[in-house]
Amino acid sequence: MSLFRKLADYLRLIKFSHSVFALPFAFTAALIAAEGIPTFYQIFWITVAMVGGRSGAMGMNRIIDRKIDALNPRTRNRELPKGVIKTHEALFFTVIAFAFLVLAAYKLNPLCFRLSPLFILVLLVYSYTKRFTWLCHIVLGIALSLAPLGAWIAIRGTFDIEILPLCLAVMFWVAGFDVLYGLQDMEFDRKQGIYSIPKVFGIRPSLWIARLFHIITIALLLSILRIFDLSAIYFLGVLIAAGLMLYEHTLIKPSDLSKLNIAFFNMNGYISITVFVFTLFNYLIPLR
Repeated sequence: MSLFRKLADYLRLIKFSHSVFALPFAFTAALIAAEGIPTFYQIFWITVAMVGGRSGAMGMNRIIDRKIDALNPRTRNRELPKGVIKTHEALFFTVIAFAFLVLAAYKLNPLCFRLSPLFILVLLVYSYTKRFTWLCHIVLGIALSLAPLGAWIAIRGTFDIEILPLCLAVMFWVAGFDVLYGLQDMEFDRKQGIYSIPKVFGIRPSLWIARLFHIITIALLLSILRIFDLSAIYFLGVLIAAGLMLYEHTLIKPSDLSKLNIAFFNMNGYISITVFVFTLFNYLIPLR
């Protein structure tokens, strides 16, 4: 029983359930790169790379932020501040997670392997950006945009500019919902000197910035329709994703942030899965 409890602690430490945010976009890029269903071998190692990279990034983020988290009423009960997981244990876990990312990259192709240290560096940089720039939301978006980029390279073995609109879509999507998520820590950030868009600009401007980011996201997702000659099925998926984003923003009002977690956890999971599923249908159900 203690083993399962410890495993549950580690899964909570890295918020494993949040893998649903970036992983579907990685698979979306893999589908587009393969122009259909990738091989089981590719799917397996892309999944290992994604889970390893994200777990390592979250583990290091928790280590770097452990003292800040201990001061924040919202985060003081996390595993490291409470001592449920020791810092050296989290560090060991993080190293193992990144090792799986490197192993998966090696198994996929030479370019993935050569780029894996750079990817890890980007994942690590985010944790420090909130200490000196309110652009930290964009940096987080860049980190998660590595998911579709990495999946594309995993399938093609090359870096091609055609995939960049999807990467940018993920970047602005993540930055947008991270701005919304940051609203709940706005006062704490001001007291502690932590940078964020809500801290610098306030609630109403932050809401408009998040909306702008998500409008850009939809425009970029629509641009992929022509770039990769996708069908009306994909177009329908983007429209549904746009509707979900619109609904997400209706849940959050300047005077009422009580539904922020619903908007963050539920809607963003639905959005990424929707884009993936309709991209999959695009290849499974030919309309031409």
